[in-house]
Amino acid sequence: MTEFEIIRRYFTGRGIRRADVVVGIGDDGAVVQVTSDSDLVTVVDTLVAGVHFPPETHPADIAYKALAVNLSDMAAMGAIPAWATLAVSLPQADEVWLEAFAQGFFQLAERYGVQLIGGD
Repeated sequence: MTEFEIIRRYFTGRGIRRADVVVGIGDDGAVVQVTSDSDLVTVVDTLVAGVHFPPETHPADIAYKALAVNLSDMAAMGAIPAWATLAVSLPQADEVWLEAFAQGFFQLAERYGVQLIGGD
């Protein structure tokens, strides 16, 4: 089953529907009307070792790609990126790996003026 088949079958049309959701599930991102003249676009992509990149990939490259795929989705929605959240799942904390990851992430974030504002 593809990603879009899963979305359509199990998630589209379920739950409450709010009037402030301009574009909901099924696109590159969601568009939410924050005020009468302002919309907020939100996106999320997950990268998995062995699926989206080889496990031996340098951490800076993984982080760069993690942000890049989300910035690409923002561009596809016609949005100007301002903020990012980040979720990282690791079997153990490796300080050398994490430092390289952070460098790759912030290299791209600074290039596009994006501030990391939270995550998990």
